[in-house]
Formats: sequence, structure tokens, C-alpha cells
Amino acid sequence: MRLWCRICGASEQRTEELLAEQSAAVRMWRTNAQLKRAGLRQLQTEDRDRYQQARSMRFYATKGIPGLLQTEAYATWALRSIRHEFGMEHDDVAEAVAARMERNRVLRGPGRFAIILEQEALWHRTCPTTTHREQLLYLLDAMRLPSVSLGIIPWARERNVNGFGVWPDETFLISNDEQVTVELVSGYLTITTPEEIRAYIRAWERMAALAVHGDQAVAIIRAALAALDEYES
Repeated sequence: MRLWCRICGASEQRTEELLAEQSAAVRMWRTNAQLKRAGLRQLQTEDRDRYQQARSMRFYATKGIPGLLQTEAYATWALRSIRHEFGMEHDDVAEAVAARMERNRVLRGPGRFAIILEQEALWHRTCPTTTHREQLLYLLDAMRLPSVSLGIIPWARERNVNGFGVWPDETFLISNDEQVTVELVSGYLTITTPEEIRAYIRAWERMAALAVHGDQAVAIIRAALAALDEYES
């Protein structure tokens, strides 16, 4: 009887743990349908406090320029695309862009922002040439800010760290080593469990080991700028 009680107690405890894990998983995941209902402006303002209170943020991006480093024009094209992809009827792009620009003032504050871009993020031209050029030029200015460290992983770089190949990952943001936001096609994932956060920190460190900074990063940006005229349609 005592053994059976102990088994039942352990089973109940495990059930509670599984229910807690399931509840946490639901809170972590936001589908595009949920984002659609929230609206673009709200999505920008929800994270405002997290950005303002950040001691450090680490970004890794594969597809485009992270919101924190976007110009107003580039952000407008990016958020217009999101509105179209999500099928949002309400047009609050202008308000969302203004909220993003206000949020981006954190670059002038005490926080530290380390960004790693795959080189192709500089080349994906989802906006007019003039907008893309302005964005690349702004990256050169942003690199000079004391709060910003910008690294770029060159196309031709051998992706090898400690004898192992390093494949590109999904775009993600690490905030204060306490939370990770992952951008996926079907929605956004927020991770707060220490073990999973450590996995993303290790992934970011692998990417950072491949990246170039300073004059080498500037040269890659300038090469992308020079190519704009060549491939202008």
C-alpha cells in the first residue's frame, strides 16, 4: 500500500509537471493569427519596455536588417510586407513605424547591442533601390555608435568552428541572457527556460566566431552598396 501511494504521488507530481510544461509552451508560442489580431503597432509597443530595460541584446539575422537597425523607410516596407503576409485589414503601418523608430532610440542609451548578420541579409532587396541604399548607409553610421557591435558572416567564409561545420540558423534575439525570441514563418517563439536559452547563446557564439567586424565588415557593406546600381531594375 505504501509503495502504491508513493507511485500514485509520483504520478500526480509528474502530471502536474507536464501540465505546467504544456501551459508554458502555450504562452511561449504566438501564431500569425494572434499577431494579426493584435495589430502592427501593438506588436511594436509590447516589446518597448524590454528594449528600454535591456542591459544587453544579441541578434542573429539571416533574411534582412533587424528592426533595431532599420531606417524609417526600410521599416515601412518591412511592416507593409508583414501586413500583407498576415492579411491584416486594419492599416496601422505608419503608427507601427513611428513606434519602432521611438523604440530604436535605445541605441543612444546605456545598453549594449551585438548584431550578427549573414551577408545575404545585406543583399535581399525587398524594397526600392533608394531605400535599400539608405539602409546600408545607415548601417555604416550605426556601427560607430558605442552601444553597437555589428559583425557580418561573409559568403566565402569557411563555416568551421572547433572542427565542426556551422549551418545558418533561424533569426533570433537574446535579451539579457534571460529570454530568446525566435522568428519563424508561422509565428514567434519566446523562450525563457535556462537550458534552451543556453543553447541559443552557444549558437550565437558559433555565429560570432565566423563574423568579421570593423574594416572588413565595412568593406562587405560597401560592396553591397556598389552592386545596387549594377543590379538596379
